[in-house]
Amino acid sequence: MQALVKLGMEPEWEARFEPNSYGFRPGRSTHDAISAIFGSINQKPKYVLDADISKCFDRINHDALLRKIGQSPYRRLVKQWLKSGVLDNKQFSNTVEGTPQSGVISPLLANIALHGMEERLKEFAGTIDLKNTKGQQRSWQTKCQSLSLIRYADDFVILHEDIKVVLQAKTVIKEWLSQIGLELKPEKTKIAHTLEEYEGNQPGFDFLGFTIRQWRVKSTKQGFKTLIKPSSKSIKTHYRKLADIFDSNKTVSTKALIAKLNPVIRGWANYFSTVVSKKIFSKMDMLLWKRLGRWVSRRHPNKSAAWVKKKYFPDVKDTRNWLLNDGEYILNLHADVPIIRHIKVKGNKSPLDGDWTYWSNRIGKYPGVRKEVTTLLKRQKNKCAFCGLTFSPSDLMEVDHIKPRSKGGDNTYQNKQLLHRHCHDRKTAFQ
Repeated sequence: MQALVKLGMEPEWEARFEPNSYGFRPGRSTHDAISAIFGSINQKPKYVLDADISKCFDRINHDALLRKIGQSPYRRLVKQWLKSGVLDNKQFSNTVEGTPQSGVISPLLANIALHGMEERLKEFAGTIDLKNTKGQQRSWQTKCQSLSLIRYADDFVILHEDIKVVLQAKTVIKEWLSQIGLELKPEKTKIAHTLEEYEGNQPGFDFLGFTIRQWRVKSTKQGFKTLIKPSSKSIKTHYRKLADIFDSNKTVSTKALIAKLNPVIRGWANYFSTVVSKKIFSKMDMLLWKRLGRWVSRRHPNKSAAWVKKKYFPDVKDTRNWLLNDGEYILNLHADVPIIRHIKVKGNKSPLDGDWTYWSNRIGKYPGVRKEVTTLLKRQKNKCAFCGLTFSPSDLMEVDHIKPRSKGGDNTYQNKQLLHRHCHDRKTAFQ
């Protein structure tokens, strides 16, 4: 029932949610939040308030949440779930605050409760006494753009070039959160500066597993470079997880070890493949190699290195030597994952807005559209293969065989392309 209510409420709230809210929303991810931060600080170093809301899901005020939901047809059901209570070890206790524990609808309700934070910050930004380089008062729009709030669930950052504005924004947000029964977590709330060693402030900050920091250089016009990398904590956690797999699988077969390591390596490397990670990937492969060497040496302490290499690292055609494999399964390496920059989602876009060409190009699928069409749209980057123009949702499109079937062409994706209907007619006429 919660899933059905979520499906009913989500389209309405997706049309209302603020552009810099990225957590628990369809079509949005942590990478969009990181890209938004990069866009905010890329041209100018800023102070940052890195904050975390204390026990967000457990302390949301029910009355404040229900007021935001208003006279929705789902209000009665949501209220029943909020007030339903908790049964723990056969002991029943009433729920006077917070959202349903582990409920399907809880993330959506949390986003509804926190909706309005960015708007409140914009109201505050309009009152800032901010002047341009000529000493003239900046416009309201410029003031709002200078103060950024990027939120992912209950974690958020506030960015501005003036530390006084950041401190005032912190007070404003604390007052706003108190209205819905929430407060900031002191031990996880700190102020830093994005540029290294700036006026004695802590350089850079960690957010969602990434370290965002700027370095002074002479090779750029701004005099600094913004680098986003995996955080030290993420690197240590990942290495510890790989080490635990080796320690708990000392006697398993090579195939079994590879089957356990590969998903962990691929998942971590893919998550950080959108930022500056190539050197860190190489370092992780070096540490992985050392662990691997200890694993194989322990199994055969009386054998030579040549014997061990022949058994565990046989040569495989079209790949590097000294790669753990058993002829069928080959160990993945972090450095094999290519670095591809992430394109941030547009602030006002949602998978429920009907722009199926945009979302097919972005995620390769869309409800009600053939998989063949969405796959070709993503491969062609939302452009017609004949005229090169960008598709719009109202365009008539047709799948064309590059080499006609009548001339021996196959029916695979490699032999298909997506064209406007009129472009398809022109291509056929020319042939």
